[in-house]
Amino acid sequence: MISKPLIDIRTVSTSADFELFLDVPQYVYGNDPNWVPPIRSAIAAQLSPTNPFCTYGTLQAFIALVNHQPVGRIVASVNQRLIEREGEPIGLFGYFECIPDLEIAQALFAAAEQWLQDQGIHRIRGPIDLSTHNSCLFLVDGFDSPPMMMMPYNPPHYPQFMEQLGWHKAKDAYAYDFPLNQELSKPFEKGYRIACQSGVTFRPIHTKGQDFADDCKKIYELFNKAFANNWSSTPRTLEEFLEEAKSLQDLVDPDVFPVAEYNGEMIGFWMGLPDYNIALKHIGGKLNWLGILKFLWYRRQIDQGRVIAICSLPEYRRKMVPLGLIYLGMQGGLKKGKPYKRAELSWVFEDNYPSRKLIEAAGGKIYKTYRIYEKSL
Repeated sequence: MISKPLIDIRTVSTSADFELFLDVPQYVYGNDPNWVPPIRSAIAAQLSPTNPFCTYGTLQAFIALVNHQPVGRIVASVNQRLIEREGEPIGLFGYFECIPDLEIAQALFAAAEQWLQDQGIHRIRGPIDLSTHNSCLFLVDGFDSPPMMMMPYNPPHYPQFMEQLGWHKAKDAYAYDFPLNQELSKPFEKGYRIACQSGVTFRPIHTKGQDFADDCKKIYELFNKAFANNWSSTPRTLEEFLEEAKSLQDLVDPDVFPVAEYNGEMIGFWMGLPDYNIALKHIGGKLNWLGILKFLWYRRQIDQGRVIAICSLPEYRRKMVPLGLIYLGMQGGLKKGKPYKRAELSWVFEDNYPSRKLIEAAGGKIYKTYRIYEKSL
């Protein structure tokens, strides 16, 4: 009788361990045609002690080794801001990757859960990579196409693991598909005109110099006002927000990123970005000189975009600002010379009925479903 190789669950405590941690996805996805390798340096930065998260949270990474090969990983984290907001000791897991072996997955979760219990945590939620502003959610339906930029992707066996290991659904979220070969219904153009007649002005986001920085600070303030009550979410620091914005600055297409203003104050925005995953898929997760050259070459193939957020302050919704932003954002994607054939709006929580109603009225159709799970410890 041949015994099964032992599973070695190791806390990530050395640079060598961390390199193995970063290697795990290559062993999990192999030649999966829909997988887009994450940028290694970006993951390393998120888990670095210099990440601003470490000023209000703690984390511990684990790797699973079989025959000295990295076959799984997980990060347990405690976000004190989330605990303060929700009023209970809730912990998170994220960065989970694992080959299709339930025993390995069970061992990884056991290590993460024990660490969280040692921190006084009574409930665990995930996948959430430190906060919902990073990657979160498991894909549970819609495995037949690659993810768009900054959206998660995982094998079908991950949600199967969760059910087998006693986790339950906390909340689902949807990605909507927008084909750009159909016109928006008339109410959206009418809404745009009503907004303009009400004194609202629209313009593209600034993409250069101090004007870009000023716009980003205003968008940060809007995010904190408009999305303050989002489930399982806590505000980022301005430093965190500006760091991410700077990393995206050269990727912004102002034609699909309109902002709305009233009396010189920003009151809303439509945050659209080209789907740079089409180019990132070819660089193997490494932004070295060769990776950058490949990125620049393959970005010419981008023919779709992702709408990350539609935001309007509540007091201006009667001025039809959301409809105006949707109208301008879609029109920007259809401009002569633009390559976009379709767009995705993602992600939207299942119980966000006002947003879902607006998106579906604009022609969006659900084509991917994601899930966050919970478990009592």
